[in-house]
Amino acid sequence: MVMDQMLKGQVAVITGASGGLGAHFAGLLARAGASVALTARRLDLVENHAGVIAGEGGRAMALKLDVADAASIGPVFDEVETALGPISILINNAGVGGEGLALDLSIDEWDRTFDVNVRGVFFAAQQAAKRMIASGVAERGDGRIVNIASIAAHTVLPGLSAYCASKASVAMLTKGLAREWARRGVAVNAICPGYIETDINADWFGTEGGQKQMKSFPRRRLMEAGDLDAALMMLCGPAARAITGTVITVDDGQSLPGGG
Repeated sequence: MVMDQMLKGQVAVITGASGGLGAHFAGLLARAGASVALTARRLDLVENHAGVIAGEGGRAMALKLDVADAASIGPVFDEVETALGPISILINNAGVGGEGLALDLSIDEWDRTFDVNVRGVFFAAQQAAKRMIASGVAERGDGRIVNIASIAAHTVLPGLSAYCASKASVAMLTKGLAREWARRGVAVNAICPGYIETDINADWFGTEGGQKQMKSFPRRRLMEAGDLDAALMMLCGPAARAITGTVITVDDGQSLPGGG
């Protein structure tokens, strides 16, 4: 594994790292020199990704974690610090879709969306920040929390009211935590990605409806996971020394008005 070592000595936790963006982010941070802990509900999947990183010369571990179970987050983070050292970076990536028309959405469906996308984000951030402050990571200016929101935080997506509401919550939560922890030395920022091609949505974008949606984007294409690399690395590394409370949209122009 070729690493530029920008994050050498840092320890990063990535939630929702069983595939897609989470697994991609873990590999990116590892190539930059960070020790990475991949967490997700599916232990077998994060073990596979951690094995790939280790096989390429990186330092990685895998742990089972469902962020909807807030009480389980602290003990998992304790395991990370015992194995890898003090946590200095948290990528709050775990999330669920929350699809459903507002008139049809059940209480359980709404709660599941907010349990993962908002409650899980808050308590993971809280547990990470506590450890960053206690270990001295924050005092030396290395504490980084990056919340993965979505263009749904500021764009109406039909049939996704619960998801949009949850991601708007993440964007404002990012600003609130950044303000509260600014003097403690923990930088809290968020990225709002646009539509990225994944195994989950590949079938949809192959349909007539999916193609119609894609043609409404200004550049008439989906993004790639790598399109987020520059923003993520900036927010995780030394460049974020004076960046906190910032919500960055990286969407290839998809949220711009006047599509078609």
